[in-house]
Amino acid sequence: MKILKFGGTSVGSIQSIQTLLNILKNEPAGAKPVVVLSAMSGVTNLLVSMAEDAAIGKDFTAGLAELERRHFDVVKSLLNIQNQNPAFTRLKINFNQLEELLQGILALRELTPKTRDMVLSYGERCSTLMISKIAAQYFPEAIFVDASEIIKTDSAFGQAKVNMELTEQLVKGFYNENSGKMLFVTGFIASNDAGQITTLGRGGSDYTAAILGSALNAEEIQIWTDVNGMMTADPRLVKKAFSLPELTYTEAMELSYFGAKVIYPPTMIPAFLKKIPIVIKNTFEPQFEGTVIRHDCKASNLPIKGISTINNISILNLEGSGMVGKSGFSGRLFSLLAREQINIILITQSSSEHSITFAVQPADAERAKALIEQEFELELLANKLESPEIEANLAVLAVVGENMKQTPGVSGKLFHALGRNGVNVRAIAQGSSEYNISVIISSHDLAKALNAVHDAFFVQLTKTLHAFCLGTGNIGKTLFKQLNGHSDFLQEHNGIQVKIAGISNTRKMVFNADGISLDTWEDDLQASDEKADLKEFIQRMKSMNLPNCVFIDNTASPNPIAFYEEAFKSNISVVTCNKIGNSAAYSQYRNFHDTARRHGVDFFYETNVGAGLPIIRTLKDLMNSGDRVQRIEAILSGTISFIFNNFKGDANFHDVVKTAQEKGYTEPDPRDDLSGKDFMRKILILARDAGYAMEEADVEIENMLPQACLDAQSVDEFYAALKTEDAFFANLKNTAEAEGKVLRYIGKLDNGKASITLQMVDENHPFFTLSGSDNIISFTTDRYKERPLVVKGPGAGAEVTAAGVFADLINVGAN
Repeated sequence: MKILKFGGTSVGSIQSIQTLLNILKNEPAGAKPVVVLSAMSGVTNLLVSMAEDAAIGKDFTAGLAELERRHFDVVKSLLNIQNQNPAFTRLKINFNQLEELLQGILALRELTPKTRDMVLSYGERCSTLMISKIAAQYFPEAIFVDASEIIKTDSAFGQAKVNMELTEQLVKGFYNENSGKMLFVTGFIASNDAGQITTLGRGGSDYTAAILGSALNAEEIQIWTDVNGMMTADPRLVKKAFSLPELTYTEAMELSYFGAKVIYPPTMIPAFLKKIPIVIKNTFEPQFEGTVIRHDCKASNLPIKGISTINNISILNLEGSGMVGKSGFSGRLFSLLAREQINIILITQSSSEHSITFAVQPADAERAKALIEQEFELELLANKLESPEIEANLAVLAVVGENMKQTPGVSGKLFHALGRNGVNVRAIAQGSSEYNISVIISSHDLAKALNAVHDAFFVQLTKTLHAFCLGTGNIGKTLFKQLNGHSDFLQEHNGIQVKIAGISNTRKMVFNADGISLDTWEDDLQASDEKADLKEFIQRMKSMNLPNCVFIDNTASPNPIAFYEEAFKSNISVVTCNKIGNSAAYSQYRNFHDTARRHGVDFFYETNVGAGLPIIRTLKDLMNSGDRVQRIEAILSGTISFIFNNFKGDANFHDVVKTAQEKGYTEPDPRDDLSGKDFMRKILILARDAGYAMEEADVEIENMLPQACLDAQSVDEFYAALKTEDAFFANLKNTAEAEGKVLRYIGKLDNGKASITLQMVDENHPFFTLSGSDNIISFTTDRYKERPLVVKGPGAGAEVTAAGVFADLINVGAN
């Protein structure tokens, strides 16, 4: 024997009522479930509006006409013509009674809780009557049951308390008298001893189902709604939320108390007491198994079952020396609030007893403060208690699950996820049962916090990184191409999904919190009406307040560098191939690293030195493991490698440089490479990462370009000057070839001294065989003293540089 309760959306339209009837038809042959029904969706709000309008003298007839139309449309569509008149007649009687009631409210200009309950009862009465008549076409044994005849309560109108003993007797008696019948019962409504209509408050129809299930010792109670059971989080805020197959009563109670709207805690108590399973099902996807709430759940490997929220609360803080060791203080405080019907959502108290923080509904905050000031007037005057402070615009986030009990690391994972995303925790509460850890945070941060915590705990899902990318040149375009091509691999093997939430070049910018398509990003950017504005780009990145954010700088411009610190302070990681930030003043380099560390975010710049080669990572691993760098020798310019490896035979220096630029090996201005400036930046970054507080002036550079090339006002003028200096470079080449040597531009860091020089090396030198655009670096350390550690490979080109940025991005995800 089952109880089937259908919510407002399940009876809200002709289509949903047809689905409801199909669900009943699919019940086993001979089964006679008890069907509990809510009012049609929107009807309860319509009834409230009509009653409140009448109470202030406004016309309510339009609402009444809408109510009648909605029900009559269903009857006309789903009931055979010969059966329609009896249904119309019964419904019309209800609407006439409702109209008389509203006329009385209008005449008196008064809406009491008792009258309000009476008005609201017509929602369930009309929907249940209507559906019972329609169902009788398929189930001749179907009868309409007014729950006010079998559920008895006290006279607390609006939130009546059920007399369970009397109700059980009445329910059993009625059920036995109507054996063989299919009962269609009004949810939400009951009556007091005088027969006056009462209502059961929020979740009242679910409560009706639980009361009937308990009285009749049902096999299970099914709650049919518009979602696939209880979910790990609010799917409107967390798109990756998924349905839970089962929950214990305690877990369901905890999740429901903290905002999960699928079921309301008091509705579970009658079922809880008799250990009756409650099944949450989706009317619109009936084949889905849904969620079973039961006494004995199977063991789960999930650390938590769900994350629930209350998204608008206020907190009051009380502190003062008069609380310390004062027995009865908390009793006075909470007894006062209980007497005044102020509900406390959450309480936390410092172990020193110097302060108490508690959360209430915003509407109760000012009244609670006034009551406290009145109750503790003497303590306030004696300065033993500070005046209570109210903080508004806050939310509660709670992680729930029985597996939390005695499981180390749950709190650490929660607070790491919040801290890394810059979510400040105002208060914390955890019961000794360890079923729930609750934190109070800013309402503004709620969506970000929910997604970050959900990613942290449900590791079987992909973790989402939200990236904001500056620069759509060769590297930016190639990065998008690589991300697009490897998205499936990333999700399958790394558990990471990268969403590009913002893109900007020097002309336009575009944003999308759900991710810009990497198939159409160029068209989307081109079609955008937003002109590029770096400051606005950063502000939008911050204001979107997404979890796990990364700012990617794929430019060679000094302008974005000014915003790195702001990104770190907003708990946004930075990945950059732009060398300017790390190679400017040492104080800036140090500040970036310290700020990133203080705010628990990443600053990755592998591509600053060797494109996609793991040079910086190798150096950091050496340093972190306690090794000490004695000497670094390197060729760190893929551009210059390519130029000197191809500057042989009859080759012309001007043409080789031009080819290097066309292949994307050079900086936008090739002089940044050929002047040694770009190389200097790389050696300087390595020196700083090796622990030396060096400035640009500390790096000695042997300039290979004639002064006329350096003085050129533009890139075109530079190439013109370079052509006129052909004899200078031809002489260098011929001299090296005559001696059986090759030209190499080599950087060196030796005991804190850095230099870059153009050298001619013979075949005995390890850099002699370098080819293409390869970089090579040799680390001589305390551990690698006899045979240096060598890293060698391509050091220039959009593909390898973008791959380095890609790798840094994945490392952010790993953290």
